Amino acid sequence: MEEPLELGGAQGEEGSEAYDVSSHLADNRLNLDVYPDGCSKFLALFEGGREKLLQVEFLRLNCSEEHIDAAVQVLPFLTSLRSLVLRGGITRDEAGACQRGILMSLPLDFRNLTYLTHLDLSFNNFLALPDCVTELVNLTMLSLCHNQLLGLPKGIGRLKKLTFLSVMANQLQDLPCSIGRLAALETFDASENALESIPVEIGNLGSCMELNLSGNQLTVIPDSIANLLSLRELHLHSNSLVAVPVCLASLPNLSKLDLQNNCLRFIPPEIQKCSFVQLRGNPLGQPQDLKPQQQGDDSIFRELQCLYLAQEEDCFTVTSKGCRVFLSCGTCFCFPQGAVSSLVVIQYRRLAPDPQWVKLQHHDVLLSEILELKPHGIKFLQEVQLLMPYIPPRVFRRREVVVRTFSGQSWNDLSTKLELKGKHKQHLASCSVPHFSWFLVVSRLVEDQCNIPQEGGMLVSSVEPAIKVRFPPGVTEETRSIKMQVLPVDTEKLQEIAHDLDTRASPLLCLSQSSATQFLRPVKIQLPLPYGITGQSLERSRLHLLHGDPLAETWSDITDQVLLEVSHIYACFEVQHFSWYWLWYTTKKYVGGIAKKVYERLRMYHVNFLALQRKRDPEQVLLQCVPKHKVDSVLKRLLDRYQGPEPSDLVEMLEGEQFFAAFEQGLDIDTDRPDCVDGRISFIFYSHMKNQKEIYVTTDVNRKEQAVKGQVSFYRGAMPESIPEDVTRKRKGPDSHWLATLPIKLPKLKSAVSEHQNRKCHSFPPLNLGNAETGYLTEANLLSIARRIGVDWRSIGLNLGLTFQHIEKISYNNKEDLDRQIQEMLFSWATQNADNQDCVQKLITAMEESGRQDIADEIQTIIQLGKQKYNASIRRLGLDRESSNEDSAIAIE
Repeated sequence: MEEPLELGGAQGEEGSEAYDVSSHLADNRLNLDVYPDGCSKFLALFEGGREKLLQVEFLRLNCSEEHIDAAVQVLPFLTSLRSLVLRGGITRDEAGACQRGILMSLPLDFRNLTYLTHLDLSFNNFLALPDCVTELVNLTMLSLCHNQLLGLPKGIGRLKKLTFLSVMANQLQDLPCSIGRLAALETFDASENALESIPVEIGNLGSCMELNLSGNQLTVIPDSIANLLSLRELHLHSNSLVAVPVCLASLPNLSKLDLQNNCLRFIPPEIQKCSFVQLRGNPLGQPQDLKPQQQGDDSIFRELQCLYLAQEEDCFTVTSKGCRVFLSCGTCFCFPQGAVSSLVVIQYRRLAPDPQWVKLQHHDVLLSEILELKPHGIKFLQEVQLLMPYIPPRVFRRREVVVRTFSGQSWNDLSTKLELKGKHKQHLASCSVPHFSWFLVVSRLVEDQCNIPQEGGMLVSSVEPAIKVRFPPGVTEETRSIKMQVLPVDTEKLQEIAHDLDTRASPLLCLSQSSATQFLRPVKIQLPLPYGITGQSLERSRLHLLHGDPLAETWSDITDQVLLEVSHIYACFEVQHFSWYWLWYTTKKYVGGIAKKVYERLRMYHVNFLALQRKRDPEQVLLQCVPKHKVDSVLKRLLDRYQGPEPSDLVEMLEGEQFFAAFEQGLDIDTDRPDCVDGRISFIFYSHMKNQKEIYVTTDVNRKEQAVKGQVSFYRGAMPESIPEDVTRKRKGPDSHWLATLPIKLPKLKSAVSEHQNRKCHSFPPLNLGNAETGYLTEANLLSIARRIGVDWRSIGLNLGLTFQHIEKISYNNKEDLDRQIQEMLFSWATQNADNQDCVQKLITAMEESGRQDIADEIQTIIQLGKQKYNASIRRLGLDRESSNEDSAIAIE
């Protein structure tokens, strides 16, 4: 082995410190990836303390550093190494995405590390695996994920001691046949590649317990996979599979089979019966399309002009040449060439969730803001693609994400694909837009749909394949569209709500059709028996078939009205119209009433209310409604800046339900707000959105003499439209709307503080920024805004146009007084620009450029409220244009 090259240049000025190897060593471990110049330190350590360095067995280096190539050249001298981590991905770019390392090759002498058992080369730029790695025959763990590998060498089969191999997120198109020689391999991850086929030799991995082939382009998998008798988990989701071998059902140790998001139209019954199989996102039971759908060609969109809109821009222009438009909120439009025949100006705005625009069905969950696009109803000559960002739901299984739009008369769901794009892997919902109006993203129960002609057919649930609806020939004269949704019911939760350990129920089946007329012939429905019940063990008197009315949410026992055929694990019956159907097994009487109660509870969310005061400004109160599983994480994030009482007791809320917060016992809201109704702050609860608001409170009590011990109480408001009248009726009464109460305390003001507050309040002259028609910002408004700025005041001041010297002078004159610094900056700018008609818009723009969109939104809210009050006063005084015209007409007469 040749001696390493001269290393003095890499050592630099730190050479005197680097010789102390013991200061970096932890036993026989050397972790230098945590240092910003770890590779330079490593080279210096090798130059000055080689004897101790040669005893290192565990080494970690950061491959994003410039000296990594030089450091790799000396690695073959560390022949005692057993674990070596040469990872990139430690540093991040400005957008927060992991950066790949610069390592692309290894020295030939790397094969001399014969004791090496663990090697991590992930997040680098390898195009091919160096041959020297395949000669490290003692390797048991090899990670090559997030590189640019185009293939694996045949020599990979020499690593017969490997128990873990990950090649995730590369560019592999195939696997070598020699992969089957890795007889000791227990975990193999080849997900997120471009694999189109799998060699039959993969069946030789007899020790494999977890195999991940998801996110590839596989259409079939070899039958030899049935030889993997040790296999416990098989991940095949997000491929293009059209069939799966029935032999998968015979694998003795298999506990998870993920087949989601493929092209499977049929699943062998043996696999359907397996409880561990996941099938969401497959067109099960749907007939093969006669005309295959045209696949979108990304290359067409790549040639289009790109427009990037800033936050303050609310419109853009589209020509016949097409374009791609990227909004600041993450929304993207793709207008292909010829989408419009002439120049069209498109306007857009983002709206906060409001029941007026958010139309949710049973078990729907809102995942985005509302996007309004104008002109409404405009039609395009070519399909326009819309990509909307959304909050990923907590549970994907048995649910799907769709874009919902208003078609002019009703709300409809569009065919939606989900994508992860950008360095941040932003979740986007993609769809073809038929028109422009209002759009939002929701999570709903998986909806299976098919068209039934005169010849009949069958619809199978992709959520629960045991649920089938058979349509006999002659069932209809005209083709009908059939929709099916299935709500699985957890047995333990059902028994808890019903207070009966013997009660069980099947999944809830929701059926609908496009026609209002009954079927010409009976339609046969198959439901699985409730969990744990078989046809041989059940008592027929305890089995009840319930019919549900989705409008009134009532349940009727129709067991005696239909012929219920029970087999070993299924129950079949015939109907001539569609509704909701639910199979119950219980000893209870009045099953319909119990089912109604259970269904209501299944739609509820358990939430806690938070009321926290800012530590440095107790008048600033944060109110939030949080689902119970998020409470701990939310508090952990907030308690470094806020303090307050423990969360409220658990309360049940519905998606889209309104509630109010009222400050009581001496406390009141500091300023007028558009969301303030009769002195109470209005909220709409959406489980996946941020149900939080910051409010400034005030009091008429003299805080120089005593503290104020007040409280905030939460009350129910309007119920969602989908709630039946009898449920709403139950909530009437003097205290039925009260939900929770939390204490709020404003501390007593010390004399020095009081003088300081008075000094601050009277040191600035009265101000009215803006004008009556566009809305004013008063001195009180500016003080409220100043309380929220915090440490960003310097950046905001520069974006407002103040000089750096002016900002430094403010900082010097108000040392150790952040509030005073903020107020002097804000009011000095306001005084200079009081006569400028555009000063309010400049303030909003400065907040947005400084990354304080929250304050920009608050200013716009204040301005909007001012406009409303101005217009109301004009109408009240009879000075509006319509009144003037009427008066003129009267005068003429």
